Amino acid sequence: MSAMLGDMTELEVRRGGTRGPAVLLLHGLGATARVWDGLADALGDRTWIAPDLPGHGRSAPLPEYTFAAVAEAVAPLVDPAGTVVLGHSFGGVVALYLAARPGVRSVVGLGIKVAWTADELARAAALAARAPAEFGTREEAVARHLRVAGLDGLVDPVDPALDGAVTRTGAGWRTALDPKAFGVGDPQVAGLLTAASVPVVLARGEHDPMVTADQLAALVPNPVDLPGLGHNAHVEAPEALLPLLEA
Repeated sequence: MSAMLGDMTELEVRRGGTRGPAVLLLHGLGATARVWDGLADALGDRTWIAPDLPGHGRSAPLPEYTFAAVAEAVAPLVDPAGTVVLGHSFGGVVALYLAARPGVRSVVGLGIKVAWTADELARAAALAARAPAEFGTREEAVARHLRVAGLDGLVDPVDPALDGAVTRTGAGWRTALDPKAFGVGDPQVAGLLTAASVPVVLARGEHDPMVTADQLAALVPNPVDLPGLGHNAHVEAPEALLPLLEA
């Protein structure tokens, strides 16, 4: 389904379950809401809401991408009766921006890259300035999507769940991701944690190359390491995240 939210930002939103508190699921950069399919199944009758973030999947782009602007676009999805926000990587930073919203009970940030070098930020800015790459076939566009989202080897390239991740162009195919989203800059997670007025859990897969256990331990007293998992732990072993939602 799609919904017009915030400042008329059109979002594609998936929903399920009937039992609160709700879980708002925010995917990482380059992915879509479908990465949460496994966790949605594991939640049983728990209410869950999973949007394609602006500029991703079937959701409309933003004129300019900042973490605050993305958070503002998805904020109307917070259930004021009670919501746990779970965000992965890019989506984890967006989740931290929602920590002060009425109705948010807690925030879980999974696999957030908390330390950025000047070179990494410059490369991200360069990616944001590029036009979307076009491909002759859907298969090539799907392959690019899986690489960008870190899902190579985790999602079958013929899975129908990838339909919203690529789009036709006049000449062929491209990923649905708006490259400008790469330009959000340094998330400055330490400041967001200081400002958070609700409990925050930071977690990572044990083998996540994007963030170390020591980096998280410098920010929060009890970060969670998920044994045997990588950056996309929520795709690799969705049930491993269930305890985090109750923490």
